[in-house]
Amino acid sequence: MAKKNQEDKVEEQEIQEEEKAQDFAGENPEAKPEEKAEEKEADPMAELKQQLSEKDDALLRAQAEIQNIQTRNAREMANIRKYDGQKLAEAILPVVDNLERALAVDAEGDEKVAQIHKGVQITLKTLKSALTANGIQEVGQVGDDFDPQTMQGVQTVPAEGELKADQVAAVLQKGYMLQDRVIRPAMVAVAQ
Repeated sequence: MAKKNQEDKVEEQEIQEEEKAQDFAGENPEAKPEEKAEEKEADPMAELKQQLSEKDDALLRAQAEIQNIQTRNAREMANIRKYDGQKLAEAILPVVDNLERALAVDAEGDEKVAQIHKGVQITLKTLKSALTANGIQEVGQVGDDFDPQTMQGVQTVPAEGELKADQVAAVLQKGYMLQDRVIRPAMVAVAQ
């Protein structure tokens, strides 16, 4: 009988150890009510700490998002101010081209045509000074090095005289820039 009692005790100890292991892993649904009560008493504090940590994280993320929005908004406003007149410039550039074409016509011989020619010169000069005052500059002059960022090469010509390879030999249509943005690339003939 003593041997049977000893085997029962060993078996009971093994069962208790197995239950403890299951309790530790959270697998035993028959955990003692005393242990569950102790866990619940400890849980509210840990749960509150976790909630506080989550709220702190959410607050930091919200603050970072607000700062990103403000930075993006400031950058967009700066770009709007910087490139404010781009649409107007794009609309006016054909007028400049037409006035330059009008001045290319010979006006000698008739006094009235000469006066109109002079009026067109004054108008073109005023228009160009208004463009310059608003940050719009011409790009692509004869003799400049070819820059694919601001120029569009539409033909090549043999390099003659002072022109070297990859320099602008002729400007077919002037290009314009607003600050550092190309409004219209210059159409040029490039020396080869």
